[in-house]
Amino acid sequence: MATVAAKILITPEEYIVKERKAEFKSEYRNGQIVAMPGASHQHNLLSGNIFGHIFIQFLDRTCQVYVNDMRVKVSDSGLYTYPDVVVVCDEPQFEDNHVDTLLNPTVIVEVLSPSTEEYDRHDKFMSYQTLKSLQEYILVSQNSVHVEQYVRQNGNWILREFRSLDDMLQLASIECQLAVRAIYAKVQF
Repeated sequence: MATVAAKILITPEEYIVKERKAEFKSEYRNGQIVAMPGASHQHNLLSGNIFGHIFIQFLDRTCQVYVNDMRVKVSDSGLYTYPDVVVVCDEPQFEDNHVDTLLNPTVIVEVLSPSTEEYDRHDKFMSYQTLKSLQEYILVSQNSVHVEQYVRQNGNWILREFRSLDDMLQLASIECQLAVRAIYAKVQF
C-alpha cells in the first residue's frame, strides 16, 4: 500500500519568522510556504520600467511605489505575496513595526511568468479583490505587447486591454499614466 505524505501546515506567524530570516523569498498560501522562482531578464526589465515611470511621477507627491521586495498581506485569505510592483497613495499601513508587510495597496502590478500566470490571473487575483484599498490590478505579458488593466468600479472589476506600443494606460486611482512603449522599453521578443 502506498503512503501519501501529509502536508505540513504552518501558521502565518511561523511563516513571517522564517521569511524574515530566509535567503530567498517565498509566498504564504493556505498554510504552506511556496518558493518563488527567479525572474527572467524580460521580467526584470518590465518590472523596472514600470517602477521607474511611476516613481518619476511621484517625486513631488506622497504616494509610494515599491518593486519586488515589498510583501503584501491579504488579511481575509491569509495570503502573503510579493507583487512585482505595488503602489500605495494613502498612508501606508504595515502589519507590524518591521515595516515590511503592506496591508493597503492601491495598485498591484504582476508581470506574468509561465510558471505563475494561471495563479496570478485567478486565485491570486481573487484574493487581491478582497483588499478594500486595491483599485487597480495590472497584468503585463513578457511574451508580447499585452497589458491587462482591471479597474474597480462600483464594486465590479472592469477589464481594459492594451496591445499597441502607442497605447496609454490611465491609472486614475493614483493619478498617473503609463505609456505601453515605456513599459516595454528595451524588451525584445
